[in-house]
Amino acid sequence: MTKFLLAVHVIVAIVAIGPVTVAASMFPPVVRRVLAEPGGEVHTLRLLHRICRVYAVVAVAVPVFGFATASNMGVLGDTWLIVSIVLTVVAAVVLGALVLPRQEALLAGFDGDGAVATERAVATERAVVTERAVVRLAMVTGIFNLLWATVTVLMIVRPGSTTGA
Repeated sequence: MTKFLLAVHVIVAIVAIGPVTVAASMFPPVVRRVLAEPGGEVHTLRLLHRICRVYAVVAVAVPVFGFATASNMGVLGDTWLIVSIVLTVVAAVVLGALVLPRQEALLAGFDGDGAVATERAVATERAVVTERAVVRLAMVTGIFNLLWATVTVLMIVRPGSTTGA
């Protein structure tokens, strides 16, 4: 049963978290391209944001199967697992509280045809798309990806494990 749970945990992690990290990483460069050539790829931005939102919900299954696997393996109290759990929670908070809202704010800064919202539109609750906002989104997205990379390394290396890895 442990092998089955571990396989499902890894598959769900690849299928759910992979698209979020890729789509979130692609978002800032696409914003820059839209700023350089208005009207070009706003539909791509909307798609990338939708991928991030949908797969973030699907990714909830990763810790569910992770806890089941860890319980079967008897490693729930191991330091490497506790650190991984904490980093996973931090990654989820970064995604939910920083990445997704910043993507939404940047999307709100474009008119329907992809033009940057005007100052008049800003007064009607549209966001201003600035290079600074794009840089901040890129930074928090990088932090999100770094957290997941760290969790992945911890899952592979498992310091102190008795498997010889």
